[in-house]
Amino acid sequence: MTQAQTEPKLYSFDEFIEWYPENSAVRYELHEGVIIKMPKPKGKHSNLTGSLIEQLLIIIRQMGKGGIWTIPRESIVKPKREQSGYEPDIIVLNQEVIKVEPRWENESIIQNPDSVKLIVEVVSTNWRDDYYNKLRDYEEMGIEEYWIFDYAALGPRKFIGNPKQPTLFVCTLVDGEYQMNPFTENMTIISATFPQFNLSLEQIVALSL
Repeated sequence: MTQAQTEPKLYSFDEFIEWYPENSAVRYELHEGVIIKMPKPKGKHSNLTGSLIEQLLIIIRQMGKGGIWTIPRESIVKPKREQSGYEPDIIVLNQEVIKVEPRWENESIIQNPDSVKLIVEVVSTNWRDDYYNKLRDYEEMGIEEYWIFDYAALGPRKFIGNPKQPTLFVCTLVDGEYQMNPFTENMTIISATFPQFNLSLEQIVALSL
């Protein structure tokens, strides 16, 4: 006798927020109604994320945006899809706009794309989320710039080539659609939001060692 498989419970965004364990050491996201336990970042992933945050903060100060553009430790982005919610690896927020976010102060929830200057996802084993679901949803929200940092070349060959090579994509919103600009090896990364960012992928990796 074959036992029928139980369908997973589907959560709304609000149910997910209510469920989310307080002070959790584990990160969770909501993907089309299903709560996903995010892979724990390994050493290199954590080092790269921390190094990139440091470089972005330096440039934010150089641009005279210190105290205005900030990088919070925790936040959850609510896309237009009611049953999804993401916690980016890095998010740069505009404090001048975030004041009108109705759920930021008590729940660290971002809904207004104008609050966000940049989102960065550092690619790991769940690379499909970064290249497909999140790209689609951040684009639909109107997030003006999104970086996909695929330092380990885990993504699909149609994006990063065959043979695969480490790539950082700067996805810039143009007429409501992301234009994906790939940067590899020692190519200087060009960002409309951070025009003073003059590092290459190789330099970011080297700074994290």
